[in-house]
Amino acid sequence: MNNRPLPQPDCPESFRVVDHIPMAHVANVDRSIEFYTLLGFACESRFSDDGDETYFASMVSEKANLMLTRASTPVIAGEQAVLFYMYSNDVQSLRKHLLGKRLVDGGKPPSEREHNECAEELPDRQSVFEPTYPFYMPAGEIRIQDPDGYVILVGQRE
Repeated sequence: MNNRPLPQPDCPESFRVVDHIPMAHVANVDRSIEFYTLLGFACESRFSDDGDETYFASMVSEKANLMLTRASTPVIAGEQAVLFYMYSNDVQSLRKHLLGKRLVDGGKPPSEREHNECAEELPDRQSVFEPTYPFYMPAGEIRIQDPDGYVILVGQRE
C-alpha cells in the first residue's frame, strides 16, 4: 500500500465538476439503444435526422447514465480505449439473462485465459463472459462487450 497522501481537489467548489455521464460514439445508435435496454437502461431522449435515423440518445438506469452518439468514422472494436464500469445486485442472474437474450457466451474473460489461448478466439461483439472474483470485487464481476466492441465490466458490491 502506498503511504503518499491522496491528491485533493484543486478547484474551487463553486465551479468544480460535480457529475459526469459517459458518451460513446457508436456505429448505429438504435442498435446500441436496444443492446443497453438488456442491461436495464431506458431511453430517456432520442434525436433523429431528417431520414429518421437516430444520431443521439440519452439512456438511464437508476443512478447510471449513458449518452450514445452516431460516430462520424468507423468504430473499430480493437481500438476502443475506454471501458464502462457498472454495478448490478446479481451478476450471475444478469449473465444468465443476457445469454437468454442471445448474447454470445464468451467463456473465460481475457484476463483469465492461458497465454497459449489465442486472442483471436474471443468474440468481439455482443458477448458476456464468465464471472471473475478480483480482489476489488470479491462478490463477482462480469465482462460484457457491446455491439461496437466497448468493454463493460459489471461488478456486484455484495
